[in-house]
Amino acid sequence: VQLQASGGGLVKEGASLRLSCAASGRTFSGYTVGWFHQAPGKEREFVAAIRWSGGNTYYADSVKGRFSISRDSAKNTVYLEMNSLKPEDTAVYYCATGRPIASTVRARVSYYDWGQGTQVTVSS
Repeated sequence: VQLQASGGGLVKEGASLRLSCAASGRTFSGYTVGWFHQAPGKEREFVAAIRWSGGNTYYADSVKGRFSISRDSAKNTVYLEMNSLKPEDTAVYYCATGRPIASTVRARVSYYDWGQGTQVTVSS
């Protein structure tokens, strides 16, 4: 599978962005799709995830109430709606797929297919 992340950009604090993750080669059916971000000099961190079957969603505490993950079955695409962006949200955002159990859905090692990343920069 190939994952294509898009939608990043340069915005001001408080603005919104919507990231997209599209898959080619197979559908997301049966998988969990996660978003992670990585700031310069830092580890890649979990942001949000959605189980394609059932739609269960998971969020990092730092984005709860601001970010929303959703899926579009017809387009085989997962979205990350990011609102009230803060400078600390600045990072490269990656989407990934895997089949984690609930207790490991936030672990990077639970995901084995990764997209190329899209840069999000939030200025103050």
